[in-house]
Amino acid sequence: MTLNEFNLLYAVKKNGMQSCRNLSSLSGTSLGYVSETLKEFNEKGYVDDKGITEKGIEALAPYKVKNAVIMAAGMSSRFVPLSLEKPKGLLIVKNEVLIERQIEQLREAGIKEIVVVLGYKKEAFFYLEDKYDVKIIINPEFNTKNNIETLYLAQKYIGNTYICSSDDYFEENVFEEYVYQSYYAAIHVYEKTNEYYMIPDAKGNVAQVKKSGVEGSVMLGHVYWDNKFSEAFIKLINEHHDIGDYDANLWEDLFADNVKKLPPMYIKEYPDDVIFEFDSLEDLRKFDAYYVDNTHSKIMKNISKVMECKESDILDFMPIKEGLTNTSFVFEVFGKKYVYRHPGDGTEEIISRKREKSALELAKSIEVDPTFIYMDDNEGWKISSFVEGIRMPDYASFEDSKRVIAVMRQLHDKNLMVDWEFRPWEEALKIEELIRAKGEIAASDFDDLKAKVEKCYNATVGDGVEMRFCHCDTYCPNWMLTEDKTILIDWEYAGNADPGCDTGAYIMDAMYDVEESTKFIKEYCGADYNDTQLFHHLAYVAIVSYYWFVWALYREACGAVMGESLHNWYVMAKRYANYLVDKI
Repeated sequence: MTLNEFNLLYAVKKNGMQSCRNLSSLSGTSLGYVSETLKEFNEKGYVDDKGITEKGIEALAPYKVKNAVIMAAGMSSRFVPLSLEKPKGLLIVKNEVLIERQIEQLREAGIKEIVVVLGYKKEAFFYLEDKYDVKIIINPEFNTKNNIETLYLAQKYIGNTYICSSDDYFEENVFEEYVYQSYYAAIHVYEKTNEYYMIPDAKGNVAQVKKSGVEGSVMLGHVYWDNKFSEAFIKLINEHHDIGDYDANLWEDLFADNVKKLPPMYIKEYPDDVIFEFDSLEDLRKFDAYYVDNTHSKIMKNISKVMECKESDILDFMPIKEGLTNTSFVFEVFGKKYVYRHPGDGTEEIISRKREKSALELAKSIEVDPTFIYMDDNEGWKISSFVEGIRMPDYASFEDSKRVIAVMRQLHDKNLMVDWEFRPWEEALKIEELIRAKGEIAASDFDDLKAKVEKCYNATVGDGVEMRFCHCDTYCPNWMLTEDKTILIDWEYAGNADPGCDTGAYIMDAMYDVEESTKFIKEYCGADYNDTQLFHHLAYVAIVSYYWFVWALYREACGAVMGESLHNWYVMAKRYANYLVDKI
């Protein structure tokens, strides 16, 4: 069936038999074409005086939409702070839940089978099963792989399928019960953007995809895959899934790199007032004025209270890459920038926020961390000043190391004390119990490593190194270096501790060898340097590394993905424990 034949027959299916003039307008074909083709359709038994016949519906069958897959697994980090509290697809826009509006539009178009792929805060979507009878798939790797993993998991459902995002808003219903061929929805822009531009061939199909441009058709909204495209693209997804080279990519990247190998995909342009995507709270505020003064966000209310401002005064949100423990973002109030820290799930089991707040106040009083403004010691959120022009120390630069060491000595030499302690060996034992309560520890040499680290720890007891108020998490991202300042931030693990906790954490993350560590420890100890001090601080590299290794095992047991950090800390604990055990 040609495109024009499809358009005309589908127009009859949707509207019943009309005048030739009406069908010409509805199908986008000429009056003469309608007149001639209707005669052919009558002869074939596709239509009669009332409209389409059963035989006509059979002729349309290859073009019937089978279902829709809605991708709802991602966190939408660009949509902070709202996305920290609920998935973006569950936002209420103009009095409707985004994903519910889309499901209802699909159902109105006759598409009953809807598959929703979940990941971030997945349980918040579970009610959709009962309310709309959707099929739910869980993507457990949503925070380490991009949406190509979502489609990999949903592949058995994909044929003549709409591929949708849960956070799109369609001003009018864009879905159809029958679709002629694969297409990607688009709008035409006339300014430079960082969107994906689709370059058409002579037939209006995608010939090339560029990842930025000026004027042209940019990808926006839903996409439709017909059976032929689905078969080819799913094969491509599986080929690359085994390799993993597109794990961090959008499925559009794989499409862009293989356009010429795939069946055609049409560029379907919509008016610019039909499809909306909200990349930030500012975008949403422009679309729905309700969000200007009340976002229904607890985080926004927190900021308003501390900064003594209205929600409409809080602007220019920018996510900071998620840390190992928390997620943070930058915001602006009255022309000045600040940072909001949002605590990670599960951290309440291993971090006392009341102690952290006391540590922050103490660190500010001695100007080691002048950025601190406010912290809620029950919920763990924090607001700090934003420092312009910062960089992290370079582990390869001994000049940077000396700046870091000077602040460590400034902190330790104050002889400050608090009413709690951080003991990494004992804390590791407690965290191990939490892990074992969730299941067995998979590392086969865990007990052997633990025994060696314990020997290192026992060898430091009573050697004369006294506890001090320490930061205890001195790895590179917690330092901010400017031209004239060296600032140490994030005091979650601070307390009375062995000074080796601070030297050891920095060395651990730098993954220094023993020779580099010795140079670092000499600089730290200064005139107090001796063999006992060297052994002590090297032992704490093993102890601290072991603590963070066990901590990472716990975080992964809570659902976080620690990546190579877990392995690095294991390597450093093993390297230094093995080196020192022979010297005890």
